[in-house]
Amino acid sequence: MNTKQLLGHLIAFDTVSDRANMPLINFLRDLLADAGADVQLIADATGHKANLYATIGPADRPGVALSGHTDVVPVEGQVWTVPPFEMTERDGKLFGRGAADMKGFVAAATVAALRAAQTDLETPLHLAFSHDEEIGCIGVRSLIDMLAKAPFRPRFCIVGEPTSMQVGTGHKGKTALRAVCTGREAHSALAPTGVNAIHLATDMVAHLRHLQAGIAEKGASDAAYDIPYTTVHAGIIAGGVQVNIVPNRCVLDFEIRNLAEDDPLAMIASIAEAADTIAAQYHDVAPESGIEVSTLFSYPGLETPVDAEVVSFVKSLTGGNDTIKLAYGTEGGLFHRDLGIQTVICGPGSMAQGHKPDEFVTVEQLDRCDTMLDALIDRLRSGL
Repeated sequence: MNTKQLLGHLIAFDTVSDRANMPLINFLRDLLADAGADVQLIADATGHKANLYATIGPADRPGVALSGHTDVVPVEGQVWTVPPFEMTERDGKLFGRGAADMKGFVAAATVAALRAAQTDLETPLHLAFSHDEEIGCIGVRSLIDMLAKAPFRPRFCIVGEPTSMQVGTGHKGKTALRAVCTGREAHSALAPTGVNAIHLATDMVAHLRHLQAGIAEKGASDAAYDIPYTTVHAGIIAGGVQVNIVPNRCVLDFEIRNLAEDDPLAMIASIAEAADTIAAQYHDVAPESGIEVSTLFSYPGLETPVDAEVVSFVKSLTGGNDTIKLAYGTEGGLFHRDLGIQTVICGPGSMAQGHKPDEFVTVEQLDRCDTMLDALIDRLRSGL
């Protein structure tokens, strides 16, 4: 089975993050185990989702891990011209949900592992396939916990998110937050006798916009990113029952995507202090008014030095000379922060095609990924 054929099988599994990925994981487990790989599954509490960790080659030394996620984003509300969960090939492009983000790499890595299992490796190859990446890099954490207790952990990690096969050395961290705004109900004809929780939320949004403007003007900057500074973004606001009731509750979800130089915990503390100040303005009408800020999830950024050993190693596999930094996040920061593994991002396709209707990866990109992984296996045969 080649990479294109396997990608077709993987796209056919509907692994949107709110659904099970176990059928796909079991399919890959059987392929790899039949080839002689040592395969471990780390299931979640429901038993419907799992991570897969496979090793090909010796187990008594550090190796190279290929990391990818198996979940995809939803297709509801999108207008597709091809079936999203059936691979369609047209004009050198392979269409289907997850083709770019990132079942193309999962397919290529699996096929590479099957090839590697037919030879003797001096240095092991590992596959680390996770669930629930699209909702906060949640699933991979149990896999990382397992590796933290292992006698050996990978020396290098390549996260195969779509980079058009360029070597990515960094991405921002992310913290998703929620502000629960509490006011006091009243009839809208007597609105000043209540406290409108939506107004509390919009005051918070105004503060976040002011914070963002200051960061953009005077904050830390890294020109390697498309947006060179830390961003603060309000994404969801929900409150109110009907128009003639002053609402007593409103929920605002927002996020921080921070450069390595900016401490998200310090930013959160500052935002929480501002929330208290905003709420205090309404205490003369309703002392119970308040804004409670909490963290929904977070993951760290990745900042691998361009002169790190893993960078030169992966550049030698791709034949490229340049490095990039990525606008989106990955599990790479967790591998580095929690396990100390030198990590880069490099995979087929472009995120410009990800999360959109008619998502695709080109055959040319898959071929380039296969070539890189062939070179990796050659290196692992002789050491590193």
